[in-house]
Amino acid sequence: MSYSFGTTASRGVVSKLLSAGYEAVFVGGAVRDLLLGKEASDIDIATSATPAEVKEVFVHTVDVGIQHGTVLVLFEGEPIEVTTYRTEGTYSDHRRPDEVKFVRSLEEDLRRRDFTMNAMALTLDGSLIDPYGGKKDIDNGLIRAVGNAEERFREDALRMFRAIRFSSVLGFSIEESTCRAIDLLANEIRHIAAERLKAEWDKLFLGREPLQAFQYIHETGIGLHLPAYPDELMTACMHRPFQTPMDGWAAFLIAGNLEPAHLARAYKLSNVEKAFLQSIHSAIQIRERRFYTNIDYYRFGERVLLTAESIFNCLHPGKASIEMDEIRGGIAALPIRSKKELAMTGNDLLMWSGEKGGRWVGVWLDKIEQAVILGDCRNERDEIKEWFLHEFERER
Repeated sequence: MSYSFGTTASRGVVSKLLSAGYEAVFVGGAVRDLLLGKEASDIDIATSATPAEVKEVFVHTVDVGIQHGTVLVLFEGEPIEVTTYRTEGTYSDHRRPDEVKFVRSLEEDLRRRDFTMNAMALTLDGSLIDPYGGKKDIDNGLIRAVGNAEERFREDALRMFRAIRFSSVLGFSIEESTCRAIDLLANEIRHIAAERLKAEWDKLFLGREPLQAFQYIHETGIGLHLPAYPDELMTACMHRPFQTPMDGWAAFLIAGNLEPAHLARAYKLSNVEKAFLQSIHSAIQIRERRFYTNIDYYRFGERVLLTAESIFNCLHPGKASIEMDEIRGGIAALPIRSKKELAMTGNDLLMWSGEKGGRWVGVWLDKIEQAVILGDCRNERDEIKEWFLHEFERER
């Protein structure tokens, strides 16, 4: 069976390398996705040509990772990564191989890859090169390490978590000997940088079967060695795919009874991501006591409240829920969405009161903001003035 594959530019790159007397094939996740019936992205090309030889074939190139054999070829307006066949040494820093050796054999190159489904290649005429049975494993829904699983995971411990991530993304099972190797080497995941783990978590949360991934985390014991992994996790929150990675992080936070700052620090989340988790945490605490009010609609906004309500419903399936339309309607009905929308400014307070500036101005702006949100006065300048003068005089 032959497959049609690649963009016009990527096929042109392969064709030019072949014409120059080198081997060149499509490799990696794009080939896997083709067999899965998914649209291929990030098309990679592997070749028997060394980086120097690749640069001789093409006029426009960029040395994006030449020490590891990768040259970016700019061809017909498209950037295409071309990597020389290679073998790798040990990963003493648990991130990059200590030594890369360029080889002329495609099979040697495929042997260094993590899983059989990622160790396939496709020729320009559409022939599949599959020395390790990747297509059969895809057909059977299996994630299997190439060769000896322990060796693959000792080379790069992140591969263990990648196997678990793929179980979520593809809904595949992890092959028995591969799973045993994760169990045996689980503690090695401690050496992997938080940023690399975070990137895998993001993809895991977007997978079709996140609950299956969490079951593997539990069964293999790798959770004991992951940063900020809870002793107990309410898996009811993890049973469905998430719309965004942060929805997954939010469910993980609440289901694991974790502190936002601790989780954010453990995985080096951005300030924006940390703020989102803190808002989710606060919203859930409020929701445990009561329904949301206008102040909550104003403070948290739609994204936080919809996510929090979804998590709350998973935690408390028997309790009354707030419909999404009700949350959206409550937010839409707010008289203002931010303090900037108030029909007056701090300068108005100075003029109305006859007082000098000071911290009191900010305090009263907060009070006016709340009064407008709660409907104590409308967001009209004269009405705010009347309300302010009455309350200001009363508190003197």
